[in-house]
Amino acid sequence: MNQITVKGIDDKLSASLRRLAKREGISLNQAALRLLRRGAGLGEGSGQSDTVGASFDRLIGSWTQSEADEMDAALEEFETMDEATWR
Repeated sequence: MNQITVKGIDDKLSASLRRLAKREGISLNQAALRLLRRGAGLGEGSGQSDTVGASFDRLIGSWTQSEADEMDAALEEFETMDEATWR
């Protein structure tokens, strides 16, 4: 995987990248790659059709910290094993 440094990003472009990242729920790097690919006429994909990556993230959704804590608490009882069952 190649890596480059892009210098000279002005405030307008930075704000646009941040809005895209926030709106799509992706990282700034992913937002920059998306715009670079689009500008280069390469489309949205990464060119690797055999990988899923983060392509379904927007459909899956995300939890707040309190929702994640609530789920962890609900699943806590499954963390212990009944020793009698395994004898």
